[in-house]
Amino acid sequence: MNRYLAEALGTFMLVFCGTGAIIINDVSNQAITHVGIALTFGLIVMAVIYAVGDVSGAHINSAVTIAFWVSGRFDGKQVPGYLFAQLLGGLAASGLLRILFWDQATLGGTEPAGPWWQSFILEIVLTWILMFVILNVSSGAKEKGIMAGAAIGAVVALEAMFAGPICGASMNPARSLAPAIVSGRLLYSWIYVVAPILGALLAVPTLRATRPEMTREKPSGLD
Repeated sequence: MNRYLAEALGTFMLVFCGTGAIIINDVSNQAITHVGIALTFGLIVMAVIYAVGDVSGAHINSAVTIAFWVSGRFDGKQVPGYLFAQLLGGLAASGLLRILFWDQATLGGTEPAGPWWQSFILEIVLTWILMFVILNVSSGAKEKGIMAGAAIGAVVALEAMFAGPICGASMNPARSLAPAIVSGRLLYSWIYVVAPILGALLAVPTLRATRPEMTREKPSGLD
């Protein structure tokens, strides 16, 4: 259960800090700025990896968990528990933010700024890049190590910085579903569930093509 608790807590931190930065930027006359929001997402991801990477692997992302499983690095029996824990942690964070900022409509959720297909494609490509980096720097299904947190956090910040104004740069179903559910704005939620999962899955054959020696590792029990 400590692994599921770590995933729930890690996703809570991600959603609370990341979407909280968006909300506080709105209510403080853009004091944080878009760059600040992007850095907040990257820094909290990095911090969570260093904090619980050796406990649960610090997936804190449903698409990452699914891709680790498909790549053969993660035991499929643990996937439902991880997905539930991630969503629960995200919902708890969005629920607390709703109490703190009752008048905020989206709670830092992700919605397309242009046509839906534009954000759909962007989310696929962004998550593909993110997952490709994760697969290369992680150990089994664990995001841990001296450079893993920095590399993954940097990619999250980079992608949020340049693509956030268009698609929100979610790359994470749990991160998008939580504020959408709590705020009741579910119209475009499917984009941020389907596209990140597709993008993460595309990273698996990309890794196999570029680094066959890392193609399959023994499914991790995260012992």
